[in-house]
Amino acid sequence: MTLTRRTLLTAAAAAGATALAPRRTFAAAMSAQPFINPQLKARALASLEAHRGSIRLADVIGIADFSKASRDPRFYIVDLRTGFVTEHLVAHGRGSDPAHSGWLEMFSNDVGSEATSEGAYLTGDAYTGKYGYSLRLTGLDISNSNALARQIVVHSAWYAEPRMVDAFGKLGRSEGCFALPGISHAEAMTRLGSGRFLYAEKL
Repeated sequence: MTLTRRTLLTAAAAAGATALAPRRTFAAAMSAQPFINPQLKARALASLEAHRGSIRLADVIGIADFSKASRDPRFYIVDLRTGFVTEHLVAHGRGSDPAHSGWLEMFSNDVGSEATSEGAYLTGDAYTGKYGYSLRLTGLDISNSNALARQIVVHSAWYAEPRMVDAFGKLGRSEGCFALPGISHAEAMTRLGSGRFLYAEKL
């Protein structure tokens, strides 16, 4: 094959387009922000302000929208400085969904209820326990004041993986903990960490 000036220019243009493609794809992904119910976000931010004295770090927060079915991403990690949001699957407690419909029907703060509790939480220390690497939670409201006593934590779980949705159309249920898929759990442990705010509600 003879290398002409036109051939070289065409090859250079193709190489340039290939090099730019990943950047364009990344930019498109970054611009497609997950949608959080504005009313829920406003309530979460109001709660954050109300509990500001208990929150050491207010740069990144978590919001769980239990108005959605467990098959849908409904756990959001929000960077309040940049507005960057990621969304994740999260399981609810079996006591909140006795018929295992995939929808949270009720909240409970009672010890032994195995239900999800609504309200504001403070993320605590990370530890390795019954559910592996986990993040302790302290309830800041009357509606979730027993979180520590109930050992409500953020942890990963096989029953919270996307393949459960593929197979059954819903996730499995926790004992009231915020159970996440493995990759989402890794992000939550890193970006939320200790001393931050987590809010859960159903509108």
